[in-house]
Amino acid sequence: MKRLLLLLTLIPSFIFAQNSISGTFTPAEQFTYAFLYRATPTGSDYIDRAQLADDGSFSIALAADATPGIYKIVYALPPEENNFDFIYNGKESTAFTFDLDKGLEFTNSNENKLWASYMKSMDMINQTLSNFYTQESTDKKAYLDIIKTLSDTQNAYEDSSKETLASQFIIANSPYIPQKFEDLSTYSKNLKRTYLDHVDFGSTLLQSSDFLIDRVLAYIFGMTASTSNDVYKKDVDHLMTTIGDGHVEIKTILYEMIWRRFKDMDNSKLANYVADNYLLELAKTVNYEALTEQLIVYKNNTVGNKAANFDLAITKNGETISTTLHDLDISEQYLVVFWSSTCGHCLDELPKLKTMLANKKGLKVIAFALEDDAENWQKKIAEFPDFIHVLGLGKWDNPTSDAYGIESTPSYFLLDKNKTIMAKPYDVEALKTVIK
Repeated sequence: MKRLLLLLTLIPSFIFAQNSISGTFTPAEQFTYAFLYRATPTGSDYIDRAQLADDGSFSIALAADATPGIYKIVYALPPEENNFDFIYNGKESTAFTFDLDKGLEFTNSNENKLWASYMKSMDMINQTLSNFYTQESTDKKAYLDIIKTLSDTQNAYEDSSKETLASQFIIANSPYIPQKFEDLSTYSKNLKRTYLDHVDFGSTLLQSSDFLIDRVLAYIFGMTASTSNDVYKKDVDHLMTTIGDGHVEIKTILYEMIWRRFKDMDNSKLANYVADNYLLELAKTVNYEALTEQLIVYKNNTVGNKAANFDLAITKNGETISTTLHDLDISEQYLVVFWSSTCGHCLDELPKLKTMLANKKGLKVIAFALEDDAENWQKKIAEFPDFIHVLGLGKWDNPTSDAYGIESTPSYFLLDKNKTIMAKPYDVEALKTVIK
């Protein structure tokens, strides 16, 4: 009877912990926890976590009915930068080693070993092809031998991956196969033209991984020497045509990534092109209110637009006069700087700004401080008597900083007499260049 009870107590562990995710991180002292998530097309679901042993190892048991798909290990902060995806097919345990210098290697899981082996093989062949073009070789037989190896390798992996989840990635990554010798220019054009041909944007598996984002960003930003806006627009439009109807969520994710890349490049024309033609409508369709607001704020603060209005006060003939930015008429140019008395970077830059503009006539500084309270601010502004000072309580929840899309301090906006945004320099040195 006791033996039967013991067996009954063990049954749940057999049912709910059939497979596991395990790994070893090196150097062990650099890591503490491993967090496991199941990735979805629109995010990720937390599964479990494990504290690493002294040797950097961990193991997380999975329930027998754990959903096959893409899973994610987060191993440090910030999580969006310190993670990697892997395939879980519901049939086998997954084990890996992760070394800060050597990277990721799977020691168990045929799915992940297959995908890793495929990528390594394709990288080697593509490197050989790259070397051929770099050497400006005209040996057509050698060229066709490389192409045949490329084709044979792709076909071999497609055959060996049948009935696996990895197959979707291998097919989606299918390379362009020339039918005859092509010079570098022709090959590059055809490679880009066909780069998205085999990608199934409706695949939940691909949507849940980083594959689609990586592929799309490579297509838009990494496959041509030309960086003209016309080329970018053509590629952005072609991507939407390639994805086709539906797939609103993945379109929103992809086009948000493209918009942010143009935004980081300070290419406001393309960022607004993406927003106006695609992303704003997509964000509204999926009720992504935060993104909708960001798109509108960014466009409103594009160079060439009129700066958002706010209240301020100036002193004239010893009298304090209340007015607004738009009604202010005391200079040919204005520099609005968002800062804070608790921001170390601001306290370093504002004195430089004061010195740089000491003899600069026709430019007035409006220092808009984002503060939790007025005490520190009141003490600090005494050091900058020539600035127009505005106190913005609420810190990051201030409506004016929201209207200007302020994400960090200090932030600069150079305005003309009519309060049109002329430039948004990154720092004092950039401002100096703009003024010159």
